[in-house]
Amino acid sequence: MPGKKILPPLSATQPSARATIADVAREAGVSKATVSRFLNHRERLLTPDIAARVEVAIAALNFSPSPMAQALKRGRSRLIGLVVADVSNPFSVAVLRGAEKACREAGYLLMLFNLGNDSQRESEAIEALTAYQVEGLILNTLGRDAGAAAEAARHGKPVVLVDRRHQDMQADFVSLDNAGAVRLGARHLVEAGYRELLFVSEPLKDVSSRMERESAFRNFIGESAADTPGLAGHTFESAADDTQGLDQALRDLRQRAGDRLPGVVSSNAVVTLRVVAAMARLGWRFGSEVGLVGFDETEWSPYVGPGLSTIAQPTDELGQLAAGCLIERLKGLDLPPRQILLSGRLVPRGSSVPDRTA
Repeated sequence: MPGKKILPPLSATQPSARATIADVAREAGVSKATVSRFLNHRERLLTPDIAARVEVAIAALNFSPSPMAQALKRGRSRLIGLVVADVSNPFSVAVLRGAEKACREAGYLLMLFNLGNDSQRESEAIEALTAYQVEGLILNTLGRDAGAAAEAARHGKPVVLVDRRHQDMQADFVSLDNAGAVRLGARHLVEAGYRELLFVSEPLKDVSSRMERESAFRNFIGESAADTPGLAGHTFESAADDTQGLDQALRDLRQRAGDRLPGVVSSNAVVTLRVVAAMARLGWRFGSEVGLVGFDETEWSPYVGPGLSTIAQPTDELGQLAAGCLIERLKGLDLPPRQILLSGRLVPRGSSVPDRTA
């Protein structure tokens, strides 16, 4: 009939449902407990004849035991939970890759929970991952949910914090040396001749890494002003939906600078993109109107404008160290909480080179 599709008859070779332990036991003529003993390498509890029958049945049914079920029976899931504040942030993705690499090499699997920058979901994330029987947690969250720390402690699982501290949580902490990295970027601008600086951050809102960087910038200006005539600095908190506010902050920067060179330090890759967009809206060029050093060395940094000068974070190493610290705890290491701070690396490009002919 027109418009009617005739389907072929079902083939006898279509895949059947996955075989279960019960199927193996029935095929071998033994109990499920006997099959379980065989799967858990306890053949010594079985006669050679019974062990052979179970082995033949497994092969005949193409049976494959569930790794999760096997792990849970041994009391180990070999799962580690990772909670990130925002998976769209290049920093979080890079840390994830490093942590996954270390987990894989140690025989663990990593489970990811993305908060989408919603701090109210931190406790929810820990509860969800705990329901999957993760053995420990790596937290790269906003750190604003006070209940999250209590939730992790209640479950009695080891925790490692990455980049952001949680108030009152006693846990291993792995991070960039934020103060040193800010000094590295700000000093680079000053040595290039920039004298009116602006530090642009996402809203601080009690996020420890943001507050540490903003505080380090203020300290740098205060400590360096006496030895660097004309040096001054301000800070601006950039919200995602406030493009006009950022545009005006850049206009104000140039107005304050007068005859001096204005420069920007952006606190992460997300903010750097906002500054790049603002420069495009204003019709300005890096080097001619404003200099820039931004946190995070991304794949696109060399290709924006004259190339963006950055502070590269050792993200892969941060992720691997965080996972390594957690795995050490899982293996029984009992030490007071550790703090590991890694240095950033300056990657200079055209955005921080003054165009003195402009």
